[in-house]
Order: sequence, then C-alpha cells, then structure tokens
Amino acid sequence: MVRAAVLPAVGAPLEITDIELPEPGPGRVRVRLAAAGVCHSDLSLSNGTVRVPVPAVLGHEGAGTVVAAGEGVTHVAPGDGVVLNWAPSCGSCHHCGIGEVWLCANALSGAGGIHARTADGTELHPGLNVAAFAQETVVAANCALPAPDGIPLTDAALLGCAVLTGYGAVHHSARVRPGESVVVFGIGGVGLAVLQSARIAGASKIIAVDVSPEKEELARQAGATDYVIASDTTPRAIRELTGGQGADVAIECVGRPAAIRGAWDSTRRGGRTTVVGIGGRDQPVSFNALEIFHWGRSLTGCVYGNSDPARDLPVLAEHILAGRFDLSMMVTERIALDGIPAAFDNMIAGRGGRALVVF
Repeated sequence: MVRAAVLPAVGAPLEITDIELPEPGPGRVRVRLAAAGVCHSDLSLSNGTVRVPVPAVLGHEGAGTVVAAGEGVTHVAPGDGVVLNWAPSCGSCHHCGIGEVWLCANALSGAGGIHARTADGTELHPGLNVAAFAQETVVAANCALPAPDGIPLTDAALLGCAVLTGYGAVHHSARVRPGESVVVFGIGGVGLAVLQSARIAGASKIIAVDVSPEKEELARQAGATDYVIASDTTPRAIRELTGGQGADVAIECVGRPAAIRGAWDSTRRGGRTTVVGIGGRDQPVSFNALEIFHWGRSLTGCVYGNSDPARDLPVLAEHILAGRFDLSMMVTERIALDGIPAAFDNMIAGRGGRALVVF
C-alpha cells in the first residue's frame, strides 16, 4: 500500500488515501517517486476541462527510481533514475509514422486501464498514464525514460511536462530565431520554461504578461526583459515595447479565450502565435475573415511542445548542466501530497510558479 492523491469524481475534492499497486507485469515498471510537479493540466483533469476516466490517481509530471521491472523491460533496471513520460508514442500510428510523435493517436490509451485499487477494492485509473501523485506508481515501460545524469531527480521531475512543453513551444512550434521579440502570456511553470527557452534561442526582447504583479521578479529571473500586467490594453502595451509593430512571436500559456485573443493581437503583422494553454470546448475564440487576411499571422496549437522526449531530453540536459536553464528557479513551493489542493487554489488565483510534491 502506498499513499496517493485520488480524484474520486470530476469536480470532487482530492482524497489522500492508501492504494494498492499491482506488481509490474511484462513490459511494465514500478517507480518510487522522488517528486511530482503540480501542473495546470492536473487542475483541468480535476474540473473536467480534460476528460479522463475516474476515479483516478492524478499527476503526470514526475521523476523517481525504478524499484522493479517486469519481463521484457531492458532499457531501465531497478536502481535507475527515470523521468515519467505521460504521452508515450506508439511508433505505429499515422502521426508516429510521419514523425509527429507528440500527436500519437495511442498516447493516452493507457489512461483507461485499471491502475490500482483502494483499500475497499475500488478500481482506480492512472490519470494521464503515469499517476505521479503517489509515493510509487506502476507504468508501461515506454512511460519511463532514463533520467539525465547529473540532474537531481527532484529537479528532473519538471522535465516530464513543463520544461519539455515550454522548450518545445519555443524551439519546435514557434521556432524563435535569434534577434526576434517574444511575448509570453501566463507565467506559471510552463511560462517560466518558455521565458528561459526564449532566452536560450537568442530572443532580443522577451516580454512577460501575467495578471499578477508579484510574478515580475520571477519572470525577470527567467529571462524577461519587460513585464506587463494583463489587461484589455495589453496588445497596445506590447506594440509600444516593440517599435509599434507587435512581437514577432507570442506564446500563450493560459488557455483562456481572452489570453489567446490577446496573444494574437499582440503579434506583429506576419508574426506567429502559438497556443500552449488548454481551454474548454465551450470557450470559443473569434476572428473575422478580413483580419486573418490582413494581418497575415499564423495561429498554431502546440501539444506537449511538439516534442519528442527521447530526442529532446539530452538537449535539455546539456542546457541545464551548462547553467543555461535553471530548473530550481521554477519551483516556488515544495509540498507534500496533502498540499496539492492548496496548490490548485494558488493556480486558480494566479499565484506562484511551479509547486513541487517532494516525497
């Protein structure tokens, strides 16, 4: 039996309880968690914005140590550090076949399985495949990637979602070029990763936008050259900071219609707007046909940073070990499992960067 944060039903409070994990069967591994990040996607799962089978153990951003491996697992062994990959590619669907592994049709197929049971026998699903809000978890082998050497596992937990997403949004989706201006909407965990990645890409001006004045110091530490409090006049402020043109690139990390529209309006004519944030299906964003033609902007969705974790983790590790990317500065709160509900409240209120559950 291990302690875990269980979502009993959509919209219900999380329950911190004991669960019983099965032994890892063929092609599966058991991992003792070192840490798990509290991501906005976990909040989206709990409130039903993103649908998953419930009851479920949430948590999808984590790292830990392999304690047991089932038959056929050869790439990791007991004692190895691993980063959990919540969206493993199958390698055989159409998107995997054309190299778009982040759009794998079968990436979340494991979320519908039975992951564990509570003490009374209630069956639990694994959230987004990996069920990282627990002392230990059992995952498919392709959900466990070897952790980069030299990076503490507590820090490496952030690589599983926020960092891969933020780095990929800059380098794979928006493809920021040296000298370009970048505006980032939403300075949470992913937004902080975007700011650092834009600095690594050589952006000349990096503007952070958030509703919270308290995040300015954190944003500047991550690489922001300017800070704007989000309002109806944000696009005008961005144009004033970019010679009247608007930013070359806008990256939206909130998922709300007003923020998406604000990011679009803050982008220069011919610029690129990338949407990372996850909004609801009942939240439309409107554009008129003439402005699409006139502005010549591109608007792009971005899933998991358009990343291939097997390819990108070694690159990120190089940046981290060289001091170009700081994982620890992204963490503004270290908590236990029972601190997750308060971390959700902080996200809703727009407070802090990444909360990290440390086991």
